[in-house]
Amino acid sequence: MSLPPHELDRLRRSVTGRTHAALVADPELTDDERRDLDILVARRVAGEPLQYLEGFVDFGPLTLKIDRRALIPRPETERVWEEAVVSLRRAGPGTVIVDLGTGSGCLALALKHAFPEARVIGVDISAAALSLARENAVLTGLDVEWIEGDLFGALPSDLEGRIDLIVSNPPYVAAGDELPAEVVDHEPSVALFAGPVGTELLARIAEEGYWWVGVGGWVICEIGDGQAEAAEAMFGGFDREVRKDLAGRDRILVARKGASCCV
Repeated sequence: MSLPPHELDRLRRSVTGRTHAALVADPELTDDERRDLDILVARRVAGEPLQYLEGFVDFGPLTLKIDRRALIPRPETERVWEEAVVSLRRAGPGTVIVDLGTGSGCLALALKHAFPEARVIGVDISAAALSLARENAVLTGLDVEWIEGDLFGALPSDLEGRIDLIVSNPPYVAAGDELPAEVVDHEPSVALFAGPVGTELLARIAEEGYWWVGVGGWVICEIGDGQAEAAEAMFGGFDREVRKDLAGRDRILVARKGASCCV
């Protein structure tokens, strides 16, 4: 089995550190580069995600490290960041932003980049994921607070009722649902599977989040395909709507406490 040309090109760029144009001008690889490329090609043919093999992923304005410690950031999650930036609009030194289930830190870091004066906190139950998020903070030079723990239980109690924006790409796959082998065999299951139904984490964010955000505060979550109706019902205490991803699917829950979200 051979790789598609665009994947082979990406792996060639990864092992050489050269651009596509440079490789077109001079396609020769050193013996070490050829050996490293052969190893990566074999791993890719075996089903390992391309992003893990490259070791980096672009997310919004940032290029971040990525490996098996965290879920690969996808375009749907980038849409969460876009909706958050448009919704919050501005943030001063007193603004508090929380990313629940931060994983690689992609949402927290991209939001800190967009709102440098805000206090941004990334929470994750996985110590391994947080270690990657911290490495990405060093890589990007962005100052985010990282807390290990389970959703709101990890947060300082003095933030209750004071958070301006909560974002999350929570686990939303039901136990027993089938996923592509490339995903289930390589990405962390704790970041994928929510429970028997798939909306368990989303329900907790809806119920507990109401008390943690201030009046006018936002909660913006990625949801699974087919979960829009359930998500809207869970966030009944908020003004809310479900917005679409780039493929036109209902995938982004946008909720605001005490004011219209549809602006």
